[in-house]
Amino acid sequence: MSNITSSIYKIRFLDEMSQRCTVIHKLHPLVKLIVSIVYIITTVSFDKYEIINLIPLAVYPIVIFNLGDIPFMPVFKRSLIVLPIVLGVGIFNPIIDKEPIIIFANVFISRGWISYLGLVIKCFFTVLCALLFISTTSIDNIAMSLSKLKVPKIFTIQFLLTYRYIYVLIEEFANIWTAYTLRAPKQKGIHYKSWGSLLGQLLMRTYDRAQSIYYCMVLRGYNGEYHQSEEEKLYLKDYIYLFIWICFMVLVRFYNIPVLLGSIMTGV
Repeated sequence: MSNITSSIYKIRFLDEMSQRCTVIHKLHPLVKLIVSIVYIITTVSFDKYEIINLIPLAVYPIVIFNLGDIPFMPVFKRSLIVLPIVLGVGIFNPIIDKEPIIIFANVFISRGWISYLGLVIKCFFTVLCALLFISTTSIDNIAMSLSKLKVPKIFTIQFLLTYRYIYVLIEEFANIWTAYTLRAPKQKGIHYKSWGSLLGQLLMRTYDRAQSIYYCMVLRGYNGEYHQSEEEKLYLKDYIYLFIWICFMVLVRFYNIPVLLGSIMTGV
């Protein structure tokens, strides 16, 4: 049961982080969403061999981690969840692209390994950006930002309800797990013969629970519309934040910052 409780806490971790009161958390959610989208677009727009050019993009997550007072390791571990998928997708790059290039002196490496590493770095930065956005913006504010960007209402509502339904599913699974372990205290895990029946019970229980929640929402006036409690205004700090990061990403995208800094430091 402690493992189930730990899993629920890990999922709720990002929600708890989004409720903090820091400089980043106080910014308008729409501004944070736009910056995150621009950051992701900038990251994936680099050529597959431009690894050095990606290095300055690490500035953004570093700043958000510090100003948002977000612990690094919990978010970092969550960003590694997609790593196996990326490693599997790009595993054939070194095999297909074997053209050698010089790294330095007489050290050679194939272009396939360069593109493979670039794919991993891009994936890591984009997932990390998304996690940081969720960690600094509540789910309701994310929905509000999506509606501001004229995302169809149906997608916004589905996004909200699906996100909420995940917790219902996990809580019902925890209840089923507790009932099962009480009836089989000496058994490790759930016997494979019980998987089908327990899965059916899980789906039925979560469906009934979701229906009850929906009826409660209807009794409180829900009619399929997403209503905001109050309209948040954009302040000068929001415009400054947006301007600085947009300029930074444009600079990183169109200029090779590491090479420029190296030239300045070496005087070449």
